[in-house]
Amino acid sequence: MEKRPERHSNEEILDLLDENAREWCIRRLDGRFTPPPQRMAVPLIHERKNVLICSPTGSGKTLSAFLAIIDDLFVRARAGVLEDSVYCLYVSPLKSLANDIHKNLSQPLDGIAEVARERGIDHTPPLRHAIRHGDVSRADKAKMARRPPPHILNITPPRPSGSS
Repeated sequence: MEKRPERHSNEEILDLLDENAREWCIRRLDGRFTPPPQRMAVPLIHERKNVLICSPTGSGKTLSAFLAIIDDLFVRARAGVLEDSVYCLYVSPLKSLANDIHKNLSQPLDGIAEVARERGIDHTPPLRHAIRHGDVSRADKAKMARRPPPHILNITPPRPSGSS
């Protein structure tokens, strides 16, 4: 049995991040990460380990789950090796939760891109994220398939027949 992960210091987490993500965290979070979700999960996800985050609403779970992934995507874009491919698949059990996750992803994605632009770093292509609900029509699915795939795809499963 693996022991419970330790809580890392704010400085240890900042040191894991690329300079643009680090600067965004300093500006947006005052360089402080929430214990336990962010200070435990971000370093593990950075190491590509699976993590289950269970914490109260408003404790930073969304950023905990995505910060290391977003950082990696920006590093890939900067190095010119970001492909038109899905790198992260997030399954939301509820449509409303998927919409909330999508909104919360926009802040770090837009914020880190802004920091990079201020520093004269162009991230081309821009990072893309999208939601695909299980009850999307065939026409909408076909329309989505014609576009480059998002780098982060947030999906919800289809509703069971007969549910409202």
